[in-house]
Amino acid sequence: MRPPRTTSTPARLLTAGFTLTLAAGLGACGLGTAGGFVPSGELAGPLAEVDVEGLEGAELTIGSKNFSENILLGKMAIILLKSAGAEVTDLTNIPGSSSSRAAHLDGAIDAMWEYTGTGWINYLGNDKPVKGEQEQYEAVREADLEQNDLVWLPPAPMNNTYSFAVTESVQQEYGLTTLADITKVPVAERTFCVESEFRNRSDGLTGMLKAYDAPLGTPQGVPEDNIQSYQTGAIYAATDNGNCTFGEVFTTDGRIVALDLTVLEDTAEFFPNYNVSFVVREETLEEHEEIADLIAPVSEELTNEVLLELNAEIDVDGREPADVAFDWLESEGFVTE
Repeated sequence: MRPPRTTSTPARLLTAGFTLTLAAGLGACGLGTAGGFVPSGELAGPLAEVDVEGLEGAELTIGSKNFSENILLGKMAIILLKSAGAEVTDLTNIPGSSSSRAAHLDGAIDAMWEYTGTGWINYLGNDKPVKGEQEQYEAVREADLEQNDLVWLPPAPMNNTYSFAVTESVQQEYGLTTLADITKVPVAERTFCVESEFRNRSDGLTGMLKAYDAPLGTPQGVPEDNIQSYQTGAIYAATDNGNCTFGEVFTTDGRIVALDLTVLEDTAEFFPNYNVSFVVREETLEEHEEIADLIAPVSEELTNEVLLELNAEIDVDGREPADVAFDWLESEGFVTE
């Protein structure tokens, strides 16, 4: 076992203040919980072989951020742990990455699903991503364990990163499959729907276009007038409606499936990898090693294709994340009613 990390006085004050704020919010209006009933069942298939005796009666708190995919994954973890006999407090739907991260660091939550690129860049303060999914995972795993006593379990195949998508008609007209194909489209039609922040970031639109030989603000690249700014959710409809040729997307967003958009492959690996990993406080995992064995078989099945479909059930069909999570776990043979 490594010696415990010493937290600086400012950090202790910050996290203590957060705990009081979170507790007050929970007591006053339910802040930090997605609410609703989370089902449980009996472990089945490969999970029936996992020794979960140590989880019987264990008191654990699971968190998530406040967007559909992360809530969905949080509900999956809750269902699995409850089915293993643990007593689980549901703190999914915490508003924002900074709040959920503070709760995790402070011990207000024991575990949550996190994204490798977010951990490396946003939390650990690195300027550039690490090339390669495994390499990025290993870098954030080692750094966050050393600095913050958080254990990143092996990541899922899914990679919820940035890319650009086009309609089926555009894809067929120009034969687009990768971001390198942007230059196949005439300059006048190289129009982009993006978030305002993404437009100006070096690791966003500007850097991406430079990496693919279509520099922003140049006559033979992408003229400034070809860029339209939208709120995140509006980009998908704007792209589908033909307001622009290329729309900024997150690669596991369910609206991609619903609108039959084609995501262009980032062959230059410009965008960071955002593979999802179940991140557990080290002291929690040392006490309940079974958590890693319980999560691993499920994590291995979480591909982009799976998350696209499940996210669509929530964001397009309007289903509850907990119901979507249980139905998928049951259909894959991980739990039974």
